[in-house]
Formats: sequence, structure tokens, C-alpha cells
Amino acid sequence: MIFSLLTLLAVMFIIPFLWILSTSLKPESAVFSFQWLPETWKFDNYLKVFEKIPFLLYMKNSIVISLITIIGTVLSSSIVAYAFGCLEWPGRNTIFIFVIATMMLPLQVIMIPLFIMFKELGWLNTIKPLTIPAFFGGGAFNIFLLRQFFKSIPKSLLDAARIDGCSEFRIYWSIVIPLAKPALATVAILTFMFTWNDFLGPLIYLSEKAQGTLALGIAQYAGQMNPEYSVLMAASVLMMLPVIIIFFLFQRYFIQAFTMSGIKE
Repeated sequence: MIFSLLTLLAVMFIIPFLWILSTSLKPESAVFSFQWLPETWKFDNYLKVFEKIPFLLYMKNSIVISLITIIGTVLSSSIVAYAFGCLEWPGRNTIFIFVIATMMLPLQVIMIPLFIMFKELGWLNTIKPLTIPAFFGGGAFNIFLLRQFFKSIPKSLLDAARIDGCSEFRIYWSIVIPLAKPALATVAILTFMFTWNDFLGPLIYLSEKAQGTLALGIAQYAGQMNPEYSVLMAASVLMMLPVIIIFFLFQRYFIQAFTMSGIKE
């Protein structure tokens, strides 16, 4: 029964992607026809993407922003999680509760204060608002996920390292980080997916077309007068490919991290 339900859900989730893929191969005149397989296969729709949209420029910008954000998020969230999960200090659990509580704040609440702050710093129309914050904590959910994984590491192993004279940074870097590769890979994947698909951030902070990302560029093309929807779907497929490929390459780390983390104290 459970497998039948999961199969049904999988089919429901994959149907929109298959429809996008099918539409990307149709001639423009058949875009709104209810045909799963196009009568005429228009592979040149994918070539038109590079004519209608500066796709390579947007892809380069998206890759740069994603890589910087991943590095900052993985480093900062793992350091904070180590402090919460592997060190004993007064008020640790109370402060951790406040960190988790920040997940309840919707983005709309902090959007204007953040915009004003970045404006005063002179960061508008640069990638700094989209990348630099990642180096300051890495996000409450990532901290929570890594903390739970770190707490699964035997405390005796860390105490033995301390007895041998290892500093806390040495323990973090040489013992905890190598053991936490599945969790770190999961944080990297989730960060990449969010950053790669982020539309609101680039829309707010980037005003020059040359600095646009794929999500922003495709949305701008969709908002033009009479866009070619077959080309738009082709661009969407090209944008989704890196996310799909990366997830399938690293899905075992993704599953392992959630399996091993657990919700325990």
C-alpha cells in the first residue's frame, strides 16, 4: 500500500516536468495543444534559447553566486553547529532555541530592513547581499541539521582527542568534518538548490542586466511581449538540468545525512 502511494506521488510530481520537456520540443503553434508527444520535434528551440536570452552569461553569474554561497554556508553553519553540538557552555540550549526560532520569521518581515542595511553598506547592484551573509551563520536549518549529526559522533572520541592535546579547531577540522561528509554534502545540495533557483534575491539587489541570474533572466524573458513559450520551456529545462544531475550524483549522501542525524539529545 505504501509503495503504491509513493508511486502515485512520484508520478504526480514528475508530470509537470514531463510536460515542460514535451512543450520545449514542440513548435510554437502547438504549445497549447494537449499532446504529450509533439508531432514535429523542434530541437532548435534549445538553440533559440541562446539567441533570445544571454543564457551563458546568466549561467556564469548563477554558478559564481552559488559556489560562493555554498562555501560560506558549509563553513559557517558547520562551525556554529560544532559549538552547539560538541561544546559545553552556559546557555547553549537557550541560545540554540533562539536560533531555531528565527526559522519562523518570514522573509517578508526582514526584507526591508535588510535592503536598507545593504543600501547603507553600498552593496546594492553587487552580488555581496546574495553571498556575504552566507558566511555569518549559514542558516538556522543548516545549523540544526549539522548539530544533530555532530551529536551522533561518540563523545568519547572527542574527549580522547582533547586528552591528546588537540585544540577545538583541530578536533573540528580533522575529526568532526571528515565524519560529517554526508551532512555537509546535504547542506551543500540544499544551498545550491535554493541559490540556483532564487528569484527574489537577485530581483531586489541586482539591477544591471549583465549581473542577472538564470532565474531572473528567464522570468524577465517570460514577462516580455509575446515570448515564445517553447523557447521559455527549453530554457527552463536547461536551468533544471544541473539541479537534477547534482541531486542524483549525491543523493546517497542526502539520504544518509537525514537517516543518521535523527532528532535526539
